Amino acid sequence: MPLFKQNPFGHNLLLKRLLIIFAGFVTHARYKRFNTLKIEGSQVLRDLPSENVLFVSNHQTYFADVVAMFHVFNASLKGREDSIKNVSYLLNPKLNIYYIAAKETMKGSLLAKILAYAGSISIERTWRAGGQEVNRQVKMSDISNIGKALKDGWVITFPQGTTRPWKPLRKGTAHIIKTYKPIVVPIVIDGFRRSFDRKGIYIKKKGILQSMIIKEPLEIDYENDPVDQIIERLEFAIEQHPSFLKVIPEEELAAYNEDHKKRRFRIDDVTDDTDENSEDAPY
Repeated sequence: MPLFKQNPFGHNLLLKRLLIIFAGFVTHARYKRFNTLKIEGSQVLRDLPSENVLFVSNHQTYFADVVAMFHVFNASLKGREDSIKNVSYLLNPKLNIYYIAAKETMKGSLLAKILAYAGSISIERTWRAGGQEVNRQVKMSDISNIGKALKDGWVITFPQGTTRPWKPLRKGTAHIIKTYKPIVVPIVIDGFRRSFDRKGIYIKKKGILQSMIIKEPLEIDYENDPVDQIIERLEFAIEQHPSFLKVIPEEELAAYNEDHKKRRFRIDDVTDDTDENSEDAPY
């Protein structure tokens, strides 16, 4: 790799590689030793082209979700079958993996800045800023940056724009799909909310079974499928359609509600809750 080679966003690829290796080795135990990560769909990843792929996922923490995806993607591409065993897969990571993140979130700490350099497409949210409701126009430069990332590689997005479950998907994701016509791969995650704090930095509980299911790409008629239909299909694909609430085991709902009740009485989480939407899609 040339010493000063850059990606389309001007990031030095050698530095990016070193940051991914460092972050990967530091975080590996969170998914392999302290908790267990069950993976399904490694072969789906190996069958994908190297660019113009959009991963659409539900969201449970600010950072732990996307870090886990970096692990799973790289492990799968290095031949691991539904496993992140043997962290040597990080020594030559895929450098054209990006994820959509709120600009203000990615400036919040040193860790956020490191993760931003590793692959963030930082955008300005159109509905919320600094914990306040706003209503502003979409920046066309944000849209073009997403297109630039898709042209270069894989992009991860969390279209609910929040770590809270069962929230409606933002229609901007459907507009991106219709504009850039990527292969759309749904991902369903679980267990991260129980394992980590809301930001996904601190381990809240050990011995939790986390899961990540990579589904087959969706069949989409980019020209004729209306936005609302694409959104509904995505909601079903990432298992966040309101109808899923009817089939969730009662004990699971009770456990979530009890956990949420505890967070209400912790000052740090009350502060976090004022910033409802995490680092995700801007629409």
